[in-house]
Amino acid sequence: MTSQITFYLSQILGMKYISDDGAVLGKIKDFLIDQTPLPGKESDPIRPRVVAIRVKSGKETRVLDFSSFEIKKFKRKLRITCQEVHDISPADFQNCLWLAENIQDKQIVDINGRKLVRVNDIRLVMIPAGTYAIAVDVGIDGLLRRIGIGKPIQSVLDPFSVDIPGKFILWDDIAAVDFSNSNIRLSKSSSKLNTLHPSDIADIIEDLDKASRTYVFASLDEETAADVLEELEPHVQIHIVESLPVEKVADVLELMPADEVADLLDSLADDTAEKLLDEMEKESSEEVRELLEYPSKVVGSLMTTDYYTFDEDLTVNETLGELRRQQPEPAHIYSIIVVDKHERFLSSVSLGELVIADPARQLKEIMNKHAVTVFDDDKVDSLADLVSRYNLLAVPVINKSRQMEGVVVVEDIVEDLLSRGKTR
Repeated sequence: MTSQITFYLSQILGMKYISDDGAVLGKIKDFLIDQTPLPGKESDPIRPRVVAIRVKSGKETRVLDFSSFEIKKFKRKLRITCQEVHDISPADFQNCLWLAENIQDKQIVDINGRKLVRVNDIRLVMIPAGTYAIAVDVGIDGLLRRIGIGKPIQSVLDPFSVDIPGKFILWDDIAAVDFSNSNIRLSKSSSKLNTLHPSDIADIIEDLDKASRTYVFASLDEETAADVLEELEPHVQIHIVESLPVEKVADVLELMPADEVADLLDSLADDTAEKLLDEMEKESSEEVRELLEYPSKVVGSLMTTDYYTFDEDLTVNETLGELRRQQPEPAHIYSIIVVDKHERFLSSVSLGELVIADPARQLKEIMNKHAVTVFDDDKVDSLADLVSRYNLLAVPVINKSRQMEGVVVVEDIVEDLLSRGKTR
């Protein structure tokens, strides 16, 4: 045997395997790979090893231990021999999958390309230490090889110095997603998905069929799931929320901004929304309920309740220190809100103004004396002109007692204008 033999799954499937004396024993149907990392090697690259082989002999289908099999090249053709037959159970392995059944011709995520692709073929290598899956082929070359016309077409193109384009993705750079009908553990795949930007994950989920959408979303950790749910198109949001257990969805909603949750619940059936609100923690639930009470055409329906207030007597240095302590999401701090000792709104200070100000000065000394605000019951139509005239990124929302109710950010105003434009 040579030290290394590289081959493709499409070349093996359907081939006969033989004994050492050349007797035909059956046909190859699939390979089972084990993705369990070595102890203490969780961060190492994944090297999925072939541990079992599904074969058919006559009318009988069996799963055999792959360690008794050997793949050789003989006159440029592959030959598979089996020295001894040992039945094996896939249940003996914790993190296994069948290459033909679960990966080939299925959708997977190209982690580096941040997109959904379909697997046309799988590249494997046999070395003295074992046989391993090393890459998936998502190019035209792999598709033509699968249907058996790759070589004839390439021979036609050779005189013109044209190659059939191929594209390989290393096993470390993929995440499997089409496992909605199997019991395969997705710990590695889901951890890879969690490394992508929520917007990229949302795009991938939107390209999946309905069953796979729910399955992939459920595999994400709760914080990532919350960020992804915000990015999804409304109809996909509704499908996922209605497909998952109420407890799971409520845990995710609690990590989202209250205004985003209110928008989502507003598009659900009343009984579904009420079940979710009842399941959420009381504080989060009450915040969302208050937003849901606003009619759709008033400012309160667009505002977020994620804002930060600071007493006017605080110094710039004290304020920055408090911000570092609280560690708010960057998207929630377009500006800080300055209030008096009765928690009444006074003004706002942008982060830029705060950073360049003298650390010893008080907020009341650097704040804008003529701050722009809106009331929570003002008409939404008034916002666009206000933001444009004063070049604002966010507008504080107050009530008639000048108490803070929330903040409307410019992106929400734009989204509202666009959605209304589409419905006219």
